[in-house]
Amino acid sequence: MANNTYDAIVVGSGISGGWAAKELTQKGLKTLMLERGRNVEHVKDYVTASKAPWELEHRGSRTQQMVDDHPVLKRDYVLNEANVNYWVNEKESPYVENKPFDWFRAYQVGGRSLLWGRQSYRWHNSDFEANAKDGIAVDWPIRYQDIAPWYSYAEKFAGISGNRDGVPILPDGDFMPPMDMNIVEKDVAARLKKHYKGERHMIIGRTANITVPHEGRTNCQFRNKCWLGCMFGAYFSTQSATLPAAQATGNLTLRPFSIVTRVIYDKDTKKAKGVEVLDAETNKTYEYYAKIIFLNASTLNTAWILMNSATDIWPGGLGSSSGELGHNLMDHHFRIGATGTAEGYEDKYYFGRRANGIYVPRYRNLNGEKRDYIRGYGYQGRAGRETWSRDIPEMSIGGDFKDELSEPGKWAMSLGGFGETLPYHENRCYIDKDKKDKWGLPVLAMDAEIKDNELKMRIDMMNDAKEMLEAGGLKDVKTFNNTYNLGGGIHEMGTARMGRDPKTSVLNEWNQVWDAKNVFVTDGACMTSAACQNPSLTYMALTARAVDHAVSESKKLNV
Repeated sequence: MANNTYDAIVVGSGISGGWAAKELTQKGLKTLMLERGRNVEHVKDYVTASKAPWELEHRGSRTQQMVDDHPVLKRDYVLNEANVNYWVNEKESPYVENKPFDWFRAYQVGGRSLLWGRQSYRWHNSDFEANAKDGIAVDWPIRYQDIAPWYSYAEKFAGISGNRDGVPILPDGDFMPPMDMNIVEKDVAARLKKHYKGERHMIIGRTANITVPHEGRTNCQFRNKCWLGCMFGAYFSTQSATLPAAQATGNLTLRPFSIVTRVIYDKDTKKAKGVEVLDAETNKTYEYYAKIIFLNASTLNTAWILMNSATDIWPGGLGSSSGELGHNLMDHHFRIGATGTAEGYEDKYYFGRRANGIYVPRYRNLNGEKRDYIRGYGYQGRAGRETWSRDIPEMSIGGDFKDELSEPGKWAMSLGGFGETLPYHENRCYIDKDKKDKWGLPVLAMDAEIKDNELKMRIDMMNDAKEMLEAGGLKDVKTFNNTYNLGGGIHEMGTARMGRDPKTSVLNEWNQVWDAKNVFVTDGACMTSAACQNPSLTYMALTARAVDHAVSESKKLNV
């Protein structure tokens, strides 16, 4: 076997794992990055990214075989012919649902950084104060000022395009030039600003799609095929950004097909000394050693690794001494809002296929307002013209039908809410030892759901969307409230929360496991609450901050 001792080990290669590898290697540490899935090489392995729909056997749609093979993924739009190979093989990697839970996984180098929606927003200080203010769960051990410099650091490297809008609840960042709203979005935004006297805002989304060349990457080409892999490197992913930076140092070793089964804990030093790896191809077991370990396997897989580690000392696993490991599982609840049509723009169109939409920042339960629920929500959406795939009831076949489809359809606009889910202790995951995966490993069981606070919030999310679209001049506005299971937002958070007290949290203010200070968790597992903004930018900032602390403390021999 090749070298098995490194300065640092990173488990997982997605958004936060890629950042951990970049930061550690750039600080001079020989780093091993372990990924349980296959390798995906930038550009070469984006096999469908340049294909037109008619070049795909099934025109990009899902087949019955795909539906049979993906009983979870089929629940949402994410299952399709063009990117099915980026998603996990659910038959090889099952899980247990005590309550319906949508777990959409991507086991490969890059993880879901190849598939994410790229919306990138800072949290406001009130988000970090919310638990303490509301008297629920535990207080965040950090505040906005602690992470603000790291938001800037992450934005500058990742490349976030957006406008400095001056919205108090949504801090501005270090942005590239923003994408433009189209004419309908601009008009609706202006009407909303006037109608609500500046108390509600509709802005262009802040997205990790670069708009000018950056770090050897080419700016967004407005193809809107991001989830097929971008050969231009226009959106932030491990492959386009952090992996090349880490590899350029000469300090990175990447090992795919490496399932980390546990952290190896030394009870004499009270630190971890390495990890155990099951080779996904050969089923052989290896051990790798390092002084610093970053767990970035994604929220639920990180929880699984911790729960499967040091069980001879803590039956619940490494980090379970507080009784909180695996608990406080969160997501953003969505699939609710409204749509309407815009009249009078029949002679207007827009440029390209913008890989971005509009955003309405949170406005509820601020400035003393009280609803029958706590926290709040934002909206994502867009306006656009219907395409050739629209249904035209009046004409179902023939030349006139084809001629009609060659022209742009009517303008429509939608608003979809993203609401905060509270950190309920009873929302949890745990290891079910009775069910095994392809490699004979016990799988996770999910026991989590949204509750009364979220259900009350959803009423406002739906009604407010209708009200705003009508105030914005849209016609024939209709609401929707589709089925939502926790996990469906693909924003899993919690299970190893940060806190101020080892008796009530898994991690301290620097993302260190209280029970093993040289183990760091900076993926979604670390989150103490969920806010309503997309979380990935916060993972990036927390990771860079934690690595800086880890290396500094290592030099002082404190980890």
